[in-house]
Amino acid sequence: MTDWLLLGGAAFLAGLVDAVVGGGGLVGVPALFAVFPTAPPPLLLGTNKMSGIWGTAAAAWRYSRGVQLHWPLLLPATAAAFLFSLLGAYAVTHLPADALRKLLPFILLSVAAYTLHKKDFGTVHAPVRHGPGVTLLATLVGAAIGFYDGFFGPGTGSFLVFLFVRLFGQDFLNASASSKIVNVATNLAALLLFGWGGHVWWQLGIGMAVMNVLGSQVGSRLALKHGVGFVRRMFLFVVAVLIVKTGYDAFLR
Repeated sequence: MTDWLLLGGAAFLAGLVDAVVGGGGLVGVPALFAVFPTAPPPLLLGTNKMSGIWGTAAAAWRYSRGVQLHWPLLLPATAAAFLFSLLGAYAVTHLPADALRKLLPFILLSVAAYTLHKKDFGTVHAPVRHGPGVTLLATLVGAAIGFYDGFFGPGTGSFLVFLFVRLFGQDFLNASASSKIVNVATNLAALLLFGWGGHVWWQLGIGMAVMNVLGSQVGSRLALKHGVGFVRRMFLFVVAVLIVKTGYDAFLR
């Protein structure tokens, strides 16, 4: 009973954090590995995807009611993210990820440093005008992040938020909303692959999904209520945790 309460609480917190700025996997995955230390990793990762995709989709739906989403930008990014997430998941079975694992903490450190240095970064919503160049850039962003999520994964939501701010002129609130749409596509691709391979514990995943959705509703409500400053602070906090976690995994484990 205690294990189920732990996983339910972890799924709720993961949904809350992920709805604001991404990074729910930092909570959900370690909780599953702690409760089931002898279970096959693909089974636990697939179960986490089953839990997380519903929370991300629920957050996307809630944001769509409170934030004007820029669909000409999101549609090509989302389509590319879905396709390249499948390719990334296939590639990880043939290519080692060790180099990326060691590089990731430094990439995240650069993201945090840039955000801290630019005091107004992500505080003003001034989206770029739509055109062929923007469509191509959105497609490339979706492809790159989709492949990364399928191939490796940590920090996908945070990278999406950063890129939507940096490249497309969105503020943190709108970028967080946009990232949810793209992240649903990458999660769906991963879930399809895990499900096809029998690597999803469906009963547990459904139970955790309920709590994840509840958490995502709380998180998206907080983001919409408190606005850009709150999302920016959460972004920096999650990136800081990611730096510590990925640095430990790469160099100390």
